[in-house]
Amino acid sequence: MLNKLRTFIVLLMIIVVPYSYAERIRDLVTIQGVRENALVGYGIVVGLDGTGDQTSQTPFTIQSITNMLSQLGITVPTGSNMQLKNVAAVMVTAKLPSYARIGQQVDVVVSSLGNAKSLRGGTLVMTPLKGADNQVYAIAQGNLFVGGMGASSGGSSVAVNQLAGATIPNGATIERELAVRLDENNAIDLHLNHFDFTLASKIADTINKTKKNTAIALDGMTVKLNMPKDSQARVQLLSKIQNLQISATPISAKVVINTRTGVVVMNQRVQLDNCAVAHGNLSVVVNNKLNVSQPDTPLAGGNTVVVPENEVSIEQNGGTLHNLAQGTDLNRVINSLNLLGANPTELMSILEALKTAGCLHAALETI
Repeated sequence: MLNKLRTFIVLLMIIVVPYSYAERIRDLVTIQGVRENALVGYGIVVGLDGTGDQTSQTPFTIQSITNMLSQLGITVPTGSNMQLKNVAAVMVTAKLPSYARIGQQVDVVVSSLGNAKSLRGGTLVMTPLKGADNQVYAIAQGNLFVGGMGASSGGSSVAVNQLAGATIPNGATIERELAVRLDENNAIDLHLNHFDFTLASKIADTINKTKKNTAIALDGMTVKLNMPKDSQARVQLLSKIQNLQISATPISAKVVINTRTGVVVMNQRVQLDNCAVAHGNLSVVVNNKLNVSQPDTPLAGGNTVVVPENEVSIEQNGGTLHNLAQGTDLNRVINSLNLLGANPTELMSILEALKTAGCLHAALETI
């Protein structure tokens, strides 16, 4: 009997005590100056199986081929009309990681710039990748990996996934380093991923428990760290700070609406007050008809004419008034909204009306 009672108490504690979790500081912040940098370049893909650019419609592809051949010592006769089907002009993009060193390799993404049907089987010719300062930081080259497939025959075609885009794993070699030094300043800022005064204060307090007078929360987005002078000591301090655990902070109630797809997402903090809702469908239908009017007798001397006839009708489906019970948790809110039987488009309008009426306690965000 005693064992059963203990088991019941344990189960009751599991049910009653809310689930709590902690996050590492490395997942909540970024270090000032430690970030990726975008690289971009223009290149040529060769070796395609007749699926390249239609050069008559993409003159920049011919110009690129001519310039490339001239750099290799080959002169293309003036006025020659090259009809190439195995080349394609592409844009090449990549990310330069923080503290990347010369000789390291990064992945690149290759995207068709012209009207190439497919990049499958192609090879990217050596392409310089530049940063925002117009300096070359990497060189890309290699065979393309295309995730899609396609086939065509007799005017019919089928394609699976994207054929005009490809990747090259480790396709770019870094040729220039971007200087990022942590020992230039006496302090380093930690930038929160999301603005939150409570979280910034918690992070500063947790860091100061590990090492006193190290962190100061400047605002809801920035925590300032006072750093030691020695470079190795800086690295060790940042390593400890990144792995510190922070208890989760309460999130703000929010409803996110995607107006393009009709997707509605709400978090667990959304609450609903008792209210009444009625909704119905209103539709306006316009029908255009063309009637033919002609003389009654062939010799009457009239002409046959087309007479347009327009019909306009308005239909409205009646909507009953529904009582939405108060919901203090997400499940009750979902059950109350499901009682309306509204489709996603109607639900978006209902949520906006509930927010205006003060019944919905959450921020509405459209994407």
